[in-house]
Amino acid sequence: MTSEQIITFLKNNPALNHSQLEKEAGLPASTLNKATKGKIVLNQKNCSLLEPILRKYGFKNQTTKAQVISIVNHKGGVAKTTTTINLGKALALLGKKVLLIDMDSQGNTTQCFNQFSFDKQIIHSLLENEPLPIIHLQDNLDLVPSDIKMSEREQELIASVSANSRLAKRISSVRENYDYILIDCPPSLGILTENALVASDSCIIPFLPEASTYHGMKKLFEIIYSIREYSNPTLTVKGILFTMVKRNGRNIESAHQLMIEKVKAEYKHFRIFDAIVENATAVRQSQLAMQDLFMYAPTASPTQQYAALAQEIVSI
Repeated sequence: MTSEQIITFLKNNPALNHSQLEKEAGLPASTLNKATKGKIVLNQKNCSLLEPILRKYGFKNQTTKAQVISIVNHKGGVAKTTTTINLGKALALLGKKVLLIDMDSQGNTTQCFNQFSFDKQIIHSLLENEPLPIIHLQDNLDLVPSDIKMSEREQELIASVSANSRLAKRISSVRENYDYILIDCPPSLGILTENALVASDSCIIPFLPEASTYHGMKKLFEIIYSIREYSNPTLTVKGILFTMVKRNGRNIESAHQLMIEKVKAEYKHFRIFDAIVENATAVRQSQLAMQDLFMYAPTASPTQQYAALAQEIVSI
């Protein structure tokens, strides 16, 4: 039983008394209240203590469906697209069926896989009551594309009925076909990002360890909490991923190291991924070559770091 499963079960069963559950499981007071509000993540010991108690109150393992994960940060240039592409490929190489959804009108995830000619894209599905236009890319890896046409119709989406829940409805029809659905979000907190978060079980926050990214985190968490409050009560933060980290030899540059320590201290109740993705020429070169890192530079440090991230996510 995972922290996410427990939180989902508690939110779907609001009549359960948290204090009584904590007493039966031998947990400190307010543990469950903090967990359901996203202030802490239940650790393995907590989950083990809660499992027999919650099963007594009706918890059952759910039918396996895809985990839907948004890669989100309204700050541009923090490696959202790079993370979507290469985490998706790493999961596919582990034998997981993966769908990538490009919700950024720049279409960088789409272009990375050399996809430039397609009749339908994600905005058609959101506005015209059509199924997701899925393109098969490689073994275990599919894509829902986008391009600049999405920005031309964004106002239509804003004005539509149930504007921020349309992606969730479309994803529901394909969830059983995949193990993971990764959504590449645009560098904004508008209707496209809202759709992604409403449709997601969790989100990964790529974090370039610099002051501008740090100062924007408060606003990002405000949006996440707002989505949880009004649209998607089971949305969680899967973890914070440090990206584009600079090194001097084997050591992380001091400015980046200081920011990493600051984030770890301030957001200690959230998962911080062990994998740290370095800033490397191979990343930029792979983008120019329109290839994922595993094809372009399989032995490069960032490639191995995304492989390690995929292992972490599968083990959660």
